Parts: sequence; structure tokens; C-alpha cells
Amino acid sequence: MKKQQKFLTPKSKPLPIRGLIPRHKLDLTRAQAAVAAGYPAIAPVLPELLEWLQDYNWPVAHILQPFLAGIGLPLAPHLRRILQTDDEVWKYWVIVCLIKESAALQAEFRHELTRLATSPTVRETREELPQVASETLQLLHE
Repeated sequence: MKKQQKFLTPKSKPLPIRGLIPRHKLDLTRAQAAVAAGYPAIAPVLPELLEWLQDYNWPVAHILQPFLAGIGLPLAPHLRRILQTDDEVWKYWVIVCLIKESAALQAEFRHELTRLATSPTVRETREELPQVASETLQLLHE
């Protein structure tokens, strides 16, 4: 049986890796513990941590965003799955909070960003995805 890793929360209580996933939008202790654990330690729970960027208005999103943005290219497979969903609000926040913050991710998602900027769906247009995709593409040329 594989021994589960444990990490310390800011209050020094050990948590198993799954214990680093915030349970609600105000669970700042777990969000801070995930950040403190760092990457690659949190790699097994990246999909669950990315779910907290579905709405950047949630307090845990503000704790996780700078940390997740700093991971860069290892996020690509997870972000690709998000960009393939029909959750336009989540796509918006992923572009603004993560892809726009990383030159490597901007290059990796050039094709997807170009499609969003030039051939968006009605729902994508409603959520301002063409604008943020265009702004992010312009960063590649700076």
C-alpha cells in the first residue's frame, strides 16, 4: 500500500494531499496549505485546485491564482480539458488568470486563443472570450 504524503497547514497540522483541496470558497487555510506544499507536490490534486478558478470572485481563488500561474506549462493538459468544456466563465478565468500570465502557456494555446478570438460561439462572445483571447495573443507579439 502506498504511503500518503502529508503536508503542514499554516497552523502546523499535517494534512494528506487530498486535504490540501479547499472544501468551500472561504477555506483559505487549505488553499494556503496547497501553496505552501508547492509544485510538484500538489500535482495529483491540480484538477481539483483548478476548479477554484471557476469564479475568481471566490476568496480561495485569490490565494491559488498566483501559485497556479507560476506552475506554467505543466498546467497545459489540465487547461486544455477546461477549454474544451462548455463552461465559458471558467474558460474566461483560466485565460485571464493563468494563460495570460505565462508566455509558455500563451504559446501552447495559440491555436485555441486564435479560434476564440476569430470564431467564437455566441456563448463565448457573451462571456467576452474573444476580447481576452485577443489581448492574450497580443502578448505573444510584444
